[in-house]
Amino acid sequence: MKYNLQVTIDSDSGFCFGVVYAIDMAEEILQEDGYLYCLGDIVHNDEEVERLKAKGLRIIDNEDLKTLRNEKVLIRAHGEAPETYKVALENNITLIDASCPVVLKLQNRIKTTHDANEKILIFGKHGHAEVIGLQGQTNNEALVFQDIKELEDVELPQKFTLYSQTTKSTEKFYQIKEELIAKGYEVKANDTICRQVSNRDKDLPDFVKKFDKIVFVSGKKSSNGKVLYEVCRKNNPATYFISKAEDLEIMMFNPGDKIGICGATSTPMWLMEDVKKVLETY
Repeated sequence: MKYNLQVTIDSDSGFCFGVVYAIDMAEEILQEDGYLYCLGDIVHNDEEVERLKAKGLRIIDNEDLKTLRNEKVLIRAHGEAPETYKVALENNITLIDASCPVVLKLQNRIKTTHDANEKILIFGKHGHAEVIGLQGQTNNEALVFQDIKELEDVELPQKFTLYSQTTKSTEKFYQIKEELIAKGYEVKANDTICRQVSNRDKDLPDFVKKFDKIVFVSGKKSSNGKVLYEVCRKNNPATYFISKAEDLEIMMFNPGDKIGICGATSTPMWLMEDVKKVLETY
C-alpha cells in the first residue's frame, strides 16, 4: 500500500551562520592539507561529524591539545576558554578560530563584568562547550545553573549579573529573571541569546501547525535541538524526534499525511533531505 505522504522541509531550518562558517573553514583546510584537528565535535550532530571525519577531520579534546606541537587546530563555533589560547601559544599551534561572533561578544561582556568584580550567574547547560568557554572568562567563578531549582539551596549574593548561553530559550531566560527579582534579588539581566535561534522559536509554531505530523531532526547532544523540539511539540503534539533517516518507522504515519520536517541549528540540510526521500518512498 502506498502512503503518498506530502512532505515539506522548513526552509528556515538547518545550520546557523556560526556553524556554516566553521564547517566551510574546516572543508577548505581539509581540501588543502588532507587532515585537520578540531577541538571537540565541530557541531552537535553525529552524522555531520562522521561526514567530515571521512574527509580527514580529527576530533581531539583539551588533554590531547597539550600533547600536540606545530599543528593547526580548529576552534569550533562554541568558542573556548582563555587557557586553550595559552596552550596553543606554548605548543606553537596555529589556531583556526571559527568561534561564532555572537559567542565571542558574549565572552567579552562576561569578562568585562568579571573584571568589574560583579558576581555572575550563567543560565546554561553544565559541561556544554560554550558554557565552559564562558566560565573560563571568570576564572571559573561564575555560577552556572540549567534550572532555577538548582539555586534553591544556594546562598546567592544580593546583587548579581545574569547571563545566558546563546542557544537557550528567551522565554525561559526572562521567566528566570522575573523569579529571581520576585525573590528580592537585584538582578542585572543581559539577554545574550542568539536571535537566529530565538527567531526560530517564533517562526516554528506557524510552520508546525500546518501539518498532520512533524519530524524533528537533531543530534541528541544539541542544546538548541532540545529547545526547538519542545517548541514543535507544544504547537503540534504529533512531533517525532529523530537523529537520522534510519530512525523513521512507517507506523508513525497515516496514508495521505501532510508531514513537516524541521531541525536544530546544528542539523545539516542534507540530513533533512535524506529523511524526506525516505518518507516519499512510503
